[in-house]
Amino acid sequence: MPLPASSKVPDRSTALASPLVPYGWDDGWQDAFRPWAARGLVPGRVIRVDRGQCDVVTPDGTVRADTAFVVPRDPMKVICTGDWAALDPEGGSPRYVRDHLPRRTALVRSGSSKRSDAQVLAANIDRAVIAVSLAAELDLARIERFTALAWESGAEPLVVLTKADLVPDPATLGHLLSDVGRTVPGVTVLAVSSADGTGLERLAALAGSGTTVLLGQSGAGKSTLANTLIGREAMEVRAVRDMDGKGRHTTTTRNLLTLPGGGVLIDTPGLRGVGLWDAGTGVDRVFAEIEEYARRCRFQDCAHHSEPGCAVLAAVDGGELPARRLESYRKLQRENQRIVAKTDARLRQEIRREWRIRGAEARAAADAKRGRLR
Repeated sequence: MPLPASSKVPDRSTALASPLVPYGWDDGWQDAFRPWAARGLVPGRVIRVDRGQCDVVTPDGTVRADTAFVVPRDPMKVICTGDWAALDPEGGSPRYVRDHLPRRTALVRSGSSKRSDAQVLAANIDRAVIAVSLAAELDLARIERFTALAWESGAEPLVVLTKADLVPDPATLGHLLSDVGRTVPGVTVLAVSSADGTGLERLAALAGSGTTVLLGQSGAGKSTLANTLIGREAMEVRAVRDMDGKGRHTTTTRNLLTLPGGGVLIDTPGLRGVGLWDAGTGVDRVFAEIEEYARRCRFQDCAHHSEPGCAVLAAVDGGELPARRLESYRKLQRENQRIVAKTDARLRQEIRREWRIRGAEARAAADAKRGRLR
């Protein structure tokens, strides 16, 4: 199907007059779109994707479009919520998305399969709100994992402790905030409640510009939070199970919605698993204090296991660094290393070599211990 030809390229001055501005359109996107505009294509932002089709906001309203022309082998290029798309002008039936503009940021996790596939959860986001319910015991390791994912995306993470009304004691709530703050250094941590309004004004101010994505497990209160920020019942909400406090999936697709005070919000389905995808930089940022200690280690390639002169192990022994933090750091580093190794043969060889060396060291230590016991 030939594309309509057009030599008309929108003038730069028209960018901020576009109906797409509330969805994040700016002069930068206007300039980036010029090659597609020259082909007669229309810009739009993807607000929902479902089974090979997507809803796209265009200058002429919201349209349903087919993504059949954008089915690449590279899963990183699959159309997702938040993308800026180039689609056919009015008149075609079906109407196709032909391409998407290069992403400024992308929230990526490893796919649920055992293959080395990536899954883009949301594109062109400015901040990632990690919703954590206070109705259940805090899982600090999971918060670290979500935050690493957010940092790696290029967005700014923000941890929101939901259902704060369930912790009426200010001292207890303060301790919980401090615990999470130490877990994600450099990240803003808020306690909010959709029931009594705690913290919502500040959260709305932070989300009042750019694109915000909501992340978290089922039952974390994401859909309730989304409805509160949007000011209407845009997302279905279900009660959590009484027996274990876990929620049921109510959001089944990623939806992009405008906020009354400005900015847009992407609500996502509850994530049971959050596998890292080449998130080394994100992990380093979450564990910034470990990286700082590591600079003082005797050896530059110190693995922080049993090496002499390891400043990280010394910090653990001295009570400066919680052992839980180091174990969580090791776990995420190993996981990230494995996913990168799936696509890097040289790194796979290096990892196997390191495993062999550590195995030999462990066996030698065990032999020496047995010799001392005789």
